[in-house]
Formats: sequence, structure tokens, C-alpha cells
Amino acid sequence: MKRILVDTDVILDFFFDRKPYSDFTAIIFTLCEEKRIYGFVTPVIISNVYYLLRKTARHEKVIEKLLQLLLITDVLTMDRNIVLQALNSGFKDFEDALQHSSAVNDGTIDAIITRNIKDFRQSEIAVMTPEDFLTTLTI
Repeated sequence: MKRILVDTDVILDFFFDRKPYSDFTAIIFTLCEEKRIYGFVTPVIISNVYYLLRKTARHEKVIEKLLQLLLITDVLTMDRNIVLQALNSGFKDFEDALQHSSAVNDGTIDAIITRNIKDFRQSEIAVMTPEDFLTTLTI
């Protein structure tokens, strides 16, 4: 079963219903909900999504959305070693370095799903857009 890290931009596509991207993300989240794939996020992703959603909605509504997200995804570990790996990774974007280090350290993540492919050029694991990821599935 595929195990994926869903990046911030993909989650925001879904919550803000940014077409056509939200359509692909909706399918991915449905597959997560049905346990046909395993979706993961990181604490940084949750924090970023909270911050950006909070600009357009009340705290209570944002918390409700995040709780719904956590019903269908799990959270990867981030600790001192992950931060050190990210700092020494050579990634130009530190946030992306954190996501990547967390996914690699987990050792079971098959792909990082993002629309920001260019910032993950140095990735040790597959990096795909939601649309490309869906074309690879045989479930």
C-alpha cells in the first residue's frame, strides 16, 4: 500500500477549493479515508495550514478542518535529528527540507505529494504532483 506525505500546498488546494488541483487532492483524500493509501503530514504542515486557513476563518472552524484532516492522515515524527538533517541537507527551502527529512527518516514513505516539485530536486524519494501520483496507482 502506498504511503505518501501530503505537502502544505496540496492540502490548501483542497481546503480553498483551488480548481483544478482540488479535484486531484479530493481523490487522494478519499483514498486515504478508504485506507487504500496511507497519507501523512508533519507538525510543520499542520502549523502552516492552520496559519493560512486562520486568515480566512475563525479559530474553531480551522481546528474543525484540521481534526477532519487528522482523521484520514497520520503525523510523521519531527525531532532534533530531523531538524539537523534539514539544516545540513542543502535544500534551498528550509520548510521543504524539514518535510523531506521527516519523510526520509520515517523510512516507509513512497512519495512526497506536492505541486512544488522544483524545490524537491534533491529528494531521496519520489516527488510527484497529485495528478501524476494518481496516474501511478493500481489499486
